[in-house]
Amino acid sequence: MATLPGDLIWEIVKKNNSFLVKEFGNSTAMVQFSKESNNLYNVNSFKHSGLANKKTVSIQAGGKDLSVVLSTTKTKKQNQPANLYHRSVMKKEFRRMSKAVVNQVADNYYRPDLKDAALARLSAVRRSLQVAKSGVKKKNRQAVKVYGRK
Repeated sequence: MATLPGDLIWEIVKKNNSFLVKEFGNSTAMVQFSKESNNLYNVNSFKHSGLANKKTVSIQAGGKDLSVVLSTTKTKKQNQPANLYHRSVMKKEFRRMSKAVVNQVADNYYRPDLKDAALARLSAVRRSLQVAKSGVKKKNRQAVKVYGRK
């Protein structure tokens, strides 16, 4: 089975697909987002599209622990959906995870144009996984006005 080129897929999909979210921004300017997987910025553009590109990168939360899943598509398995993704689970500290993402995405010549987007998505996912510390809250150190004294 022959695969279609990414440019043709993008021309078919760019204005109408099931993942498209159209919202009005400032005044009458319309902003288009996309809820598709493998779209790091969730922007409706060819560069970030998970449908039109053969090489895509996705970063998602792993599970109950503080793990993050980095998945990339295998270019030669496009017709086999079960074997399409190469997933790697990362449970390290943030610096090591970011180094692994940079190695996988940019230094490996996979998609160096998505390096900044992948790091931004990694930091957002990692921030969402962290639990706020419960403990003593800071007191308000502003001066309190006392009324009624003369």
